[in-house]
Amino acid sequence: MQQDELFTVNEDVAPPPVSDQPQAPPEPPPGSPLAVRMRPASLDEVVGQQHLLGEGAPLRRLVEGAAPASVLLYGPPGTGKTTLANLVSTATGRRFVALSALSAGVKEVRGVIEEARRRRKYNAEDTVLFIDEVHRFSKTQQDALLGAVEDRTVLLVAATTENPSFSIVSPLLSRSLVLQLRPLTDDDVAGLLGRALTDERGLAGRFELTDEAHGHLVRLASGDARRALTALEAAADAVSVSAAPDEPAVIGLETVEATVDKAAVRYDRDGDQHYDVISAFIKSIRGSDVDAAVHYLARMIEAGEDPRFIARRLVVHASEDIGMADPTALQSAVAAAHAVQFIGMPEGRLALAQATVHLATAPKSNAVIAAIDGALADVRAGGAGTVPPHLRDGHYTGAAALGHAQGYRYPHDVPEGVLAQQYPPDELVGRDYYAPTQRGAERTLAERVPRLRRTIRGERGDPGEGR
Repeated sequence: MQQDELFTVNEDVAPPPVSDQPQAPPEPPPGSPLAVRMRPASLDEVVGQQHLLGEGAPLRRLVEGAAPASVLLYGPPGTGKTTLANLVSTATGRRFVALSALSAGVKEVRGVIEEARRRRKYNAEDTVLFIDEVHRFSKTQQDALLGAVEDRTVLLVAATTENPSFSIVSPLLSRSLVLQLRPLTDDDVAGLLGRALTDERGLAGRFELTDEAHGHLVRLASGDARRALTALEAAADAVSVSAAPDEPAVIGLETVEATVDKAAVRYDRDGDQHYDVISAFIKSIRGSDVDAAVHYLARMIEAGEDPRFIARRLVVHASEDIGMADPTALQSAVAAAHAVQFIGMPEGRLALAQATVHLATAPKSNAVIAAIDGALADVRAGGAGTVPPHLRDGHYTGAAALGHAQGYRYPHDVPEGVLAQQYPPDELVGRDYYAPTQRGAERTLAERVPRLRRTIRGERGDPGEGR
């Protein structure tokens, strides 16, 4: 039968009656992967995402049928997007249709919409349309959804790993509630592994994990439930051949390493190693040892460190230890942070590595942090003073009578663009905070800044020297 015939609407033929009672999730077929068998059957089994599933939270209200709005579930892989979409349909008896943006086109989308209209007309039956990886839909494919989402012919639940602001057309974005899912915590992943080991849908108590193997699986998951369960299943398959029939088979660290082809990295994201490795990473960059810096970056990535944490440290370091010696270092670090957020891992490692190499090989200067910390120290010590009258706001009635903005000299009125004028409070006249070094781009500033100060402070007669 052709696809067109599958979705031809016959208005004279009503679909079979349906129940408005909550449906039980369908049993996964025999031989389904462990991650599929362990998919939560109710909200009580969902781990993580409490910011969306707490009492009165938007996703809980949607699942419970109290807020029938289309949603875009945005988050990294393995955080439960497909699971939550299933729960939206099964919890309130809605019909559930799933499409993948990798294989579906406009024809399939329109077919589902027409069938949804027919069922709604004859049975008052709502349809939940789940579209996985919706960011892969073209603009035309996304536009095909607009009318049905607008009149609620379908309740759209779309999943994406990319920021919807960049990957979803504005009309569809405005008609949907965007909910951001967060990576699962280590405790969440540990709980899932424990449930999978004992639950009848999972390994049913036939296997045990050593503490080392358990910890390694949690680290490898990096907040991805599917990755954790897939690795556990692979390790269980590896030991099942030699297991004794009447006692649980033990899964050790070596088995996990062999099956997932990753070495165990001695690293605790909440313990000493977390702080030791990030400290060594930053100090290697500060010391311009690019090879050591890349090594520590690799250790953190392999151990499942949050790449956003690494990116934040790079951004801080770009200003703290490089600053104006290479003003492009901050741009590089910020770009890496945006790249990690935009494309995720593992591809995000490339942007992190590029920024690390840039910062490690850049000339170094701590003049920026010394300047702001010196100014903050004076402010905290009471050295604030009053703003000079000629610098105050003069855009309101009565300002001139108070002397505000009177006598202010506009620098662009002189050819040099720099002129003598007091800018700091009286108490801080002559106080220098920024002391550029002779390294990198600051070498030029080391010559320019003193000339600017002399001109601004009226210490010499040739303001052109400050250019």
